[in-house]
Amino acid sequence: MESLRDVMAEWHDFFVLLGTAAGTLVGLLFVAATVSSGVFSLERRAPLRMFLSATVVHFSSVLAASLIMLLPLTSWLLLGVIVLLCALVGLGYSVLTVRDVVRDGLITNVDWEDRTWYGVLPFLTYVAELVTGIALTCGIAAGCAVLAACMGLLLVAGIHNAWDITVWTISRRQA
Repeated sequence: MESLRDVMAEWHDFFVLLGTAAGTLVGLLFVAATVSSGVFSLERRAPLRMFLSATVVHFSSVLAASLIMLLPLTSWLLLGVIVLLCALVGLGYSVLTVRDVVRDGLITNVDWEDRTWYGVLPFLTYVAELVTGIALTCGIAAGCAVLAACMGLLLVAGIHNAWDITVWTISRRQA
């Protein structure tokens, strides 16, 4: 089994860059939320949770994973458990989102592209993160690469979704 410190050193720069991007995008999304404040409201909880809040959660997940990978940990077990907990939070949020979307009837108005980018892709990524957490608890160094891929995918989905929200909001304001 490889030393956790050696493996983490190999991934240091990647997770610094990934965390920086995620943190910046969270901040920009707050600006976008302010701009779209007239479009989303508390009466429309399902769209708010599915579109705007979920994107913040995904960017925050990337930021959290990056920070975790930069911790000076020496235990594979501890790293794996922390990653598992983060995955469970993401999965939990995904389940709450689906519950609200179905309960509020939004599911019938959401096309397959949005279901994929906002729902299915993040959910599957959190499942993969959960499996990665298990691998990391076993000291499998390849789990770091899988975690990097998962977080990269969440970052790309978040960028797509933030842009989609921005375009949708602009088109609503002009209508």
